Amino acid sequence: MLRHLFKLIWNKKASHSLLIIEVWAAFMVLFGVLTLIVYNLRNYLQPIGFQYEQVWNLEVSSNQDTTALAEKLQRTMQRVRSYPEAIYASRMSSNTPFSANQIGNSVTYNKVDVGGDFYYTDGELAKVLDLPLKKGRWYNDADLAGKFVPLVINQQMEEKLFQNESGLNKIVKLDDKTSGKIVGIVDKFKAKGVYMSDNPGLFYMLRPDDRFNSNILIKTRPGTDANFEARLVKDIAMMLPGWGVEVGYLKDSRKNRENLTLVPVLIFLIISGFLLTNVALGLFGVLNLNIAKRKGEIGLRRAMGATEARVTGQFLGEIWVLATFSLVIGLIFAVQFPLMNVFDLDKETYFIAIVAAVAVIYMIVTLCAWFPSRQAATIHPAVALHEE
Repeated sequence: MLRHLFKLIWNKKASHSLLIIEVWAAFMVLFGVLTLIVYNLRNYLQPIGFQYEQVWNLEVSSNQDTTALAEKLQRTMQRVRSYPEAIYASRMSSNTPFSANQIGNSVTYNKVDVGGDFYYTDGELAKVLDLPLKKGRWYNDADLAGKFVPLVINQQMEEKLFQNESGLNKIVKLDDKTSGKIVGIVDKFKAKGVYMSDNPGLFYMLRPDDRFNSNILIKTRPGTDANFEARLVKDIAMMLPGWGVEVGYLKDSRKNRENLTLVPVLIFLIISGFLLTNVALGLFGVLNLNIAKRKGEIGLRRAMGATEARVTGQFLGEIWVLATFSLVIGLIFAVQFPLMNVFDLDKETYFIAIVAAVAVIYMIVTLCAWFPSRQAATIHPAVALHEE
């Protein structure tokens, strides 16, 4: 039976070539879209690793001011912590959670070099974000007296940098002149949002005389409203004349970040849906045309005793063989992505997307072929042979 189906398709290879290309193109587009969806969904199911609902981001910029910046930032921190509405406050670099800014660097240990996100913070960040530690502790001011820069890393950094070893209390190299000591390890820190992967990350302790990292994260008490925001901006602006002062909410930043992530997914879904619809209409039209041209063949088979189920099965088998041929070509391209580690994604993400794309293609071609096949099966032999 299978050999017969291949022979039928080969005899009409010119008319089927366009369908093969359409199904192949639909599979490749669907594979790309499903890879993006699976990647985002798997990330979404992983915890973000910290709390942000009551956290505000006070961003101050010195503009043209260049004098005593470190002292002014220290006084600003003291003023922020004096408010009863502020439970905790922490200075941080510009790559605050859910921001578009990114600071990257590499860490070296025993000739193993790993790139990751660097976050420059003080010792209060873990309290502001309720960031739990898996091992060790968070750094504090006393650690600055040591020989090495105090560091906290996440589990992803530990796994890639130390592999089967524990990273706690290890000395790592940050650059040619700077080495750091890991005093604590957190589980996850998905600073770019729930749809982003948990990249290797490192928290680098700021010194009191730092004059560049001017973002202040504030954990506010429940019920704190815009009245405090207005008072905060007014007070800080009076303390720092000529400086820029702006307050943002991490929960709002998260929504904006997620929208930026979901927009490309929606665009690709629309494109994929449009292409799949065209493929489905093409299959449906070709099958209807084939049935109209093959009424004599169908009538002869029915007259020789072929049941409706066997006639239906023949047409379904033809379209399945056609789809399989297209998918084999598509799989040759698709498997290159996990084998060559394209886009540095987990191989499991690609394999899930491949299986899902194959299942969707088979479902579409089956649905498109079912109705014409049933129509062919119900043709009465006498009617078909009489028309011939």
